[in-house]
Amino acid sequence: MPLNGPALTAAEIDIVRKWIEEGAEWNAVAQPAYRIAPLELRPPVIAGAEKNPVDKLLALYLRRHNIETPAPVSDAIFARRVYLDLWGLLPTPEQLAEFLKDSRTDKREQLIDTLLANRTNYSEHWISYWNDLLHNDEGVNYAGGVRKPITGWLLNALATNMPYDQMVASLLNPAGKDAPEGFLTGVNWGGETSASQTAPMQAAQNSAQVFLGINLKCASCHDSFVSRWKLKETYSMASFFSKEPLEIYRCDVSTGEKSSPRFLFPELAGAPVGDTIEQRRNMAARLFTARENGRFARTMVNRYWKRLLGRGLVEPADDMDAEPWNSDFLDWLAAGFLGHRYDLQFLLRRILTSRAYQLPAVHASPESQEKFTFRGPMYRRLSAEQFVDAVSSVTGEWRVLPNPEGRPTTFARDWRLESNPLTRSLSRPIRDQVYTDRNTDATTLQALELANGSTFAALLEHGARRLNNALKPAPQNLFDSGVLTSTKSLADIDVSGAKELWLVIEDAGTRDRAKSIAGWARAEVVTPEGVVPLESLAAPAGARFGTIQRKSDQAERCLIASVPSVIRYDIRGKGYTRFRAAAGIDESSTIYHVAAKVRFFAFVEEPDLNQLVRVEGAPPVPRPTVKPNRTMLVDRLYRHALSRDPAPAERKVADEFLQEPGADGIEDLLWAILVSPEFQLIR
Repeated sequence: MPLNGPALTAAEIDIVRKWIEEGAEWNAVAQPAYRIAPLELRPPVIAGAEKNPVDKLLALYLRRHNIETPAPVSDAIFARRVYLDLWGLLPTPEQLAEFLKDSRTDKREQLIDTLLANRTNYSEHWISYWNDLLHNDEGVNYAGGVRKPITGWLLNALATNMPYDQMVASLLNPAGKDAPEGFLTGVNWGGETSASQTAPMQAAQNSAQVFLGINLKCASCHDSFVSRWKLKETYSMASFFSKEPLEIYRCDVSTGEKSSPRFLFPELAGAPVGDTIEQRRNMAARLFTARENGRFARTMVNRYWKRLLGRGLVEPADDMDAEPWNSDFLDWLAAGFLGHRYDLQFLLRRILTSRAYQLPAVHASPESQEKFTFRGPMYRRLSAEQFVDAVSSVTGEWRVLPNPEGRPTTFARDWRLESNPLTRSLSRPIRDQVYTDRNTDATTLQALELANGSTFAALLEHGARRLNNALKPAPQNLFDSGVLTSTKSLADIDVSGAKELWLVIEDAGTRDRAKSIAGWARAEVVTPEGVVPLESLAAPAGARFGTIQRKSDQAERCLIASVPSVIRYDIRGKGYTRFRAAAGIDESSTIYHVAAKVRFFAFVEEPDLNQLVRVEGAPPVPRPTVKPNRTMLVDRLYRHALSRDPAPAERKVADEFLQEPGADGIEDLLWAILVSPEFQLIR
């Protein structure tokens, strides 16, 4: 019987036989294979007059572990930390100086309140975290699939500080015109897919993971091997989000059984579930957010603690049945969160004003949850969005929000823009599923992007030129077609007195640029004497005249150029007053495998290819004022990037960099500062 070791003796076998014949009774108490966290909150009673009761719990914890309480971090480190955590932006040198000279004893609490009160900067930072949690993304979809962004609703929920339970209720029971349906819709691919990936199953998996810290993904195919959850429980949870009873599949093979709605914690259920999907979703929202469901508050408290201090009170954060390293911290914070009506800003303030948050950062510990001892916040890497926004604020080089309709746009923070090779290397996800955590380990790909990547290099090159006062303001276009896929757009602009005419075709997401045919049909210039076809002028390099055929139109002569392309005409002294054309795409370029998407622009001075669209308004952070001498420039860069002055040795190296001609030395200095661990870490 034993797989290893000697076989049982005849006498031992005889004992086992007699036990079986007598009924094989087993009186030992069965122990659960997995820890089950209690549903109810059990907050400790805290006596004393501490400004933040978390500090009392921390003092008791450190004393119990024979750890002397470290002094809080300096004001400069605290300011950098809290600006990045609440706004996702570095404090400017002016903001830092103002905080450092403040003599009030409660100036840290005052700063936290000031940052929380700026709902624009607050919501534009925290939306990245919530986009990860709710698999929300504007720029990623799937051929034949379905995805519904909820960005407008989510940004408003954060900006208005919507109570967390109301947020979740709206996500689980979307009703009304602007309801956030996208969370339950999930990411649904065209064609056949695994039974575990239908929309109701995704809804069950995602809601349980994000809001209750329960991983049902393994139990969506079969009974889980890593937790207590069963296949039938997952299907019962998914039934809340299905119009019809779900057939239960085990490893994509039908069991012949149908599921019915049943909450993961039946002890919370009381009222009938309901017959319609609207009634079932409403019941799911009520069960998730019930006050008796302490797990609901615990899970988000744990997520925010991990977000701000680098490691959760429970790890992994998606398994809230795991043993917390301090259950008093967890339940006391959760009870306060619930007691203040799930106010997320209250939760943030309570954590940020605590001594625990303001301790010096420590390096991540490889210890298991059972052996982990809290000594302070972990060093944390800037997120991809924080990194790019920080580089933009230091250099003044901000990108603009794409506007496919051809209207003026605005400067934008990185979360509003599609991911690129730099941000993908820094672990910005495509959000094809919920992401409750990002991998922050250093990788070879990150090193390559920071050393040689074109995206980062362009930011530094333009930023250095701007800081050297060598970057002219981007000229304004006189014509912007917006993004075209099949229709045409008529250009008719004033070129009186212009010396040059610049015609630009920009790629806006074409599948096959080499096979795209786009150009300016019926292109002509107007003089007081009459109309001059552009074809009568010498064709510039990179352009040719040919025939273009558009749907429902006759073939027309056209100035054709590659996608993308820039064409320049010298029109000085010619007396031209207007330029007219019909910008468009040849019908052959609209087929699926080419799918041309282009945008046409016209300028009368050399365009800045990094900013072709018209931009209105100020950037998210005021651009740095160019300093008149090297010392002042170096001081500003260090204060903005690192919240400190340069050391003498650093100043000497910086001065050597700035001996280089033009903006090259500034670019090298920027690179040295911005790739340093000190810049990339929240300390």
